[in-house]
Amino acid sequence: MFFLVSAMIVLGGLTRLTDSGLSITEWEFFKGFLPPIKNDSWLAYFEAYKQIPEFKFQNNSMTLNEFKVIFWWEWAHRFFGRVIGLAFLVPLIFFTIKLSIKKLYNFYLIFFLICFQGFLGWYMVQSGLVNNIDVSHFRLSIHLLFAFIILSLIFWNYLSLVNFNNKDKKINNYIPEFFLLLIFLQIIIGAFVSGMDAGKIYNTWPLMGNSYFPDDNKFIALFKLSAFSDPSLVQYLHRNLAYLIFIIYLVISYITYRDKFYYLYKPVIILGLIILLQIILGILTVLSGASILTASLHQFSSILLITSSLFFLYKNRFS
Repeated sequence: MFFLVSAMIVLGGLTRLTDSGLSITEWEFFKGFLPPIKNDSWLAYFEAYKQIPEFKFQNNSMTLNEFKVIFWWEWAHRFFGRVIGLAFLVPLIFFTIKLSIKKLYNFYLIFFLICFQGFLGWYMVQSGLVNNIDVSHFRLSIHLLFAFIILSLIFWNYLSLVNFNNKDKKINNYIPEFFLLLIFLQIIIGAFVSGMDAGKIYNTWPLMGNSYFPDDNKFIALFKLSAFSDPSLVQYLHRNLAYLIFIIYLVISYITYRDKFYYLYKPVIILGLIILLQIILGILTVLSGASILTASLHQFSSILLITSSLFFLYKNRFS
């Protein structure tokens, strides 16, 4: 399930990067399980797509064959979501019969979140069908956040099956918990960047254009709620939150080596390498103008970052 959900997050990112998410304009919980085969079905989907703002104001010259490209991305995303639901439900039923429901409450919670995630996906799509050519970046961030929550719960349950040797000395749990919270916050801001195509502006680093702060804004604007809907400010927040995460990591590393928490050496090294990878990919994403390849790799490395952060937190708490 961990690998399935990870693949789903990457596929979802590619669906967004290829602007494919609005190609299917209906919920189609059962009907959409099989793709269109006959030409009449393709034309019906295409005609429905022609009624939404994305086609009218952005893709009005699109041909049927071009439409099929974005359709397949969105269909694969939805189909894979159904596969994940079934892949979780079938063994859940089996183990419920074998072990009783009382021992599986945590897995029922995960299954509920998987189902709820499907609803959030449709809730997100709806925001781009009437007045906008894109989905709401707020709804996109919620959809992505819940994907990472599901992934985290699956990985945490996996770690609970692994036996670690107990240690007396530990880092204060508030530090790795705060670090993990920052990672989740960064994922939310990253979704804002993706949802507003904010990665396609200020394609320079370490400066944003000719200055550290974007010159199309005032610093005071950072303290307004409207900052989360301003592409240049969102990119600024995303960059600087990455710097803060790196600084907190250095603090964690210092404490780990200062107090000789030997059992945390490996998790800290893994975490550091992935943070470095994530920063490099983030810089390359900015410099490339958010090319599909680098942006997709950047999102994939965020899966590794969440996983390594959870591993470090778990080792510190239960080892």
